[in-house]
Amino acid sequence: MNWEQLLSLKRQGDTNKRLRKEQDETRLGFDVDYDRIIFSTEFRSLQDKTQVIPLSSTDFVHTRLTHSLEVSVVARSLGRKVGEKILEKHPALKEIHGYKPNDFGSIVAAAALAHDIGNPPFGHSGEKAIGHFFKNGPGRSFKSALTDKQYQDLCDFEGNANGFKILTQDLKGRPGGLRLSYATLGAFTKYPKASLPKKPTPHIASKKYGFFQSEETIFLEVAKELGLLKINSDDHQFGRHPLTFLVEAADDICYTIIDFEDGINLGLIEEEFALEYLINLVRDTIQTKKYNALPTTQARVSYLRALAIGTLIDDVVTIFIKNETAILNGTFDVSLLEKSKYQAQINDIIKLSIDRIYNAQEVIDKEISGFEIINELLSRYTTAVNNCHETKASSYDKLLIKLLPKDMELQHQNLYNRLMGVCSVVASYSDSNAVLTYKKLKGLSF
Repeated sequence: MNWEQLLSLKRQGDTNKRLRKEQDETRLGFDVDYDRIIFSTEFRSLQDKTQVIPLSSTDFVHTRLTHSLEVSVVARSLGRKVGEKILEKHPALKEIHGYKPNDFGSIVAAAALAHDIGNPPFGHSGEKAIGHFFKNGPGRSFKSALTDKQYQDLCDFEGNANGFKILTQDLKGRPGGLRLSYATLGAFTKYPKASLPKKPTPHIASKKYGFFQSEETIFLEVAKELGLLKINSDDHQFGRHPLTFLVEAADDICYTIIDFEDGINLGLIEEEFALEYLINLVRDTIQTKKYNALPTTQARVSYLRALAIGTLIDDVVTIFIKNETAILNGTFDVSLLEKSKYQAQINDIIKLSIDRIYNAQEVIDKEISGFEIINELLSRYTTAVNNCHETKASSYDKLLIKLLPKDMELQHQNLYNRLMGVCSVVASYSDSNAVLTYKKLKGLSF
């Protein structure tokens, strides 16, 4: 892969090539990407999708929106620092084509901002709930009418693939979705493959999948424009865009450190663990006198968090540049933090977070409720949509259809597209909206 192709400013529907040196420096195309994402309805809904504790009313807990903003900030720093070094190694990018370090930062920041945009309500349990409906619930009845890949899309419903769908799908009055640059779409796609075959290689890019069958055509167009490496053409598997590693690293840094911080602020983890677990990340930068002078647990942990993130940013930049050739050749097959000199400390923090936060009784109880809510919504909506398509809709079915967005093509002739449309609608719900709609369907809301 080569950087000139990978930094493509092309957008869906373009007929002419967009050149970096012809860009308006006051508002670059990559900055437009960021703006379009942050003003989108789908991004705004993340303010009511929680990051750690589902449906928590506690002020301390990060929502998906605040998490995405924080990941984007870290990603921008990573991109700018890496961009500066890449331009030193490849001066033609700057001297001939006009690229600047901030371009890298803008691409990675935009992709990171959108990295959770396709997540259903109730976190990863929401993805599992959608899959359960089709794998073990009423949705099993559709299997015989779908291709293997189409059915797998539904059984392993993937927030990353749904995010790609949101960013690129045609809607009434909005062809091409948000029409982001292909560089940003490439950096966004953590798993550049279809849902089948599952985990065909140990490469991190094969861990999950990144596009539904409904977006296969646009994904292949993006991959071709960017020059992504083909791993298996028949199964549409490609190597990652190099900047995807930075998006992933920013997310890893934030959920590792900030979820840990949330756990301490919620009282799920004792404060003494903060110093014990974070000290090895910050021992070269911590000012003990300043730390001891901070008056509250929240202030002290916030100070340690800021230092820890800064330490990991510098480490990730070093790892990326050291492995740039392998990354461009597609032979670098793990996350950047897996090569971190702080990997042991990171693993200790994650292990404690799993034990004290992710497996907390409050989390489990509310994820169980979310599971029930999503399956009920899917059952009612798929029945109504398919009955309407087959012109045998009841009065109740017609009422339910009125709850669904008017800009989505839910009466598509193709069953797979109808089912995927319903899944996308349910996935778009905020936690509160999903609960409220469930109560309406159950006659519990007046």
